Amino acid sequence: MKAAGPAQARQGRCATLASDRGRQRYLRWLAWAFALFSTARVAAYLPTLLAIVQSASSTQHSLWTWVTWTGANATMAAWLYEHNGQRLDKAVAVSLCNASMCLLITGAIVLYRA
Repeated sequence: MKAAGPAQARQGRCATLASDRGRQRYLRWLAWAFALFSTARVAAYLPTLLAIVQSASSTQHSLWTWVTWTGANATMAAWLYEHNGQRLDKAVAVSLCNASMCLLITGAIVLYRA
């Protein structure tokens, strides 16, 4: 088996650098997309919350569904926190915001069913 020459080594390094640049570009794009859709998701809870409060009725909203979504978002935040070395990052914060919004809606459902 023949060892790679200097030209082949340079070519390998260039391909790696191009690959790294492409990955960095992708990761930047992914971070912006995550921020955009996460913000939209948190805002998307507001019409449901307002509809419940304005109608003073929560009969058309499933308490089970909203409790499940609250738990799913809260446990996702905890899972991300633990798997990120117990550090709070954007993904953990977004999951906590989602859990909080779901909890608000769950509270409104319970309040207007009483």
